[in-house]
Amino acid sequence: MCIFCSRAVYAQKTSARWSEQKVQLWYKSQPWLAGCNYIPASAINQIEMWSKDTFDPNQIDKELLWAQHLGFNTMRVFLSSVVWQNDAKGMKARMNQFLGICKRHGIRPLFVFFDDCWNAESHYGTQPAPQPGIHNSGWLQDPSVSLRADTVKLYPMLKAYVTDILTTFKTDKRILLWDLYNEPGNSGHDNSSLSLLRCVFHWAREVSPSQPITSGYWNPDLKEISQYQLAYSDIITFHNYDTEKSQQERIDLIRKTVGVRPLICTEYMARTRGCKFQNIMPLLKKNNIGAINWGFVAGKTNTIFAWGNPLPNEKEPKVWFHDIYRQDGTPFDEAEIVCIKSLTQKKNK
Repeated sequence: MCIFCSRAVYAQKTSARWSEQKVQLWYKSQPWLAGCNYIPASAINQIEMWSKDTFDPNQIDKELLWAQHLGFNTMRVFLSSVVWQNDAKGMKARMNQFLGICKRHGIRPLFVFFDDCWNAESHYGTQPAPQPGIHNSGWLQDPSVSLRADTVKLYPMLKAYVTDILTTFKTDKRILLWDLYNEPGNSGHDNSSLSLLRCVFHWAREVSPSQPITSGYWNPDLKEISQYQLAYSDIITFHNYDTEKSQQERIDLIRKTVGVRPLICTEYMARTRGCKFQNIMPLLKKNNIGAINWGFVAGKTNTIFAWGNPLPNEKEPKVWFHDIYRQDGTPFDEAEIVCIKSLTQKKNK
């Protein structure tokens, strides 16, 4: 545990984890939650999405209208500590603008603070162009790996970032929940991410937002991280990109561990791994679990291409890995649209 969130201070100054009764009442008050991990097609990463010169409200409005037509009612959206460091006031204003667009389309997003996935280093300003055919060639870990050795310098900045954002939006009813840390321990960080995971939960409890907090269970082999996520999240979120058998096994394992707390799958859908809308989304709904797939509109992130399978000479793979729509609004697979709308009870037009 880091020096900024000792057990003694934690006990004295922070709010408690939501009770099972409170979180069950919260979940019952929501519609069945369905949506996607969202970044506009015009942005390659979190910095480009939220920076002043590249924030694209017109693109976001257009794409979220398509989401509304699908019956999606939530979006999982990654924030950026780099943008906040350089333009905190502007970033919060853009978050407010984004929330206004979401509200017009009946969508309540969840925001993600930290991320251990993909590129190790980031910088403010102009972001690199996509590398053709390479999945998430510009996506960024947050914080950058080079900053992590000096936690005495890093953690006060990260605490200020988390505290400022949460304090600003802690009573905002347009926000569904807060996802504090995406896949801690990924990219070879393993248990070295446990300290920051503990701290960000502590910082969030200090603010005590009106929305629940979580961090998604994703790798059972990281036992300490997984145990912490399941023990301290208000609502339980998790990731699974495999077949329905694997999905149900993970659901059963989590429920055996956490009891009656509600579940939301905040990452799924990888067509070439057998994880598709037609087999996974109905399973999640049957289990009363929210369904948030990865990807929406094919764009600069190149997530139509699969992890670890670069195709630099192809405009698009025959079978998309993630994403639903092309940039002109036509779907990769019309049958998926019919499936999604049948589950969100959105009439086909």
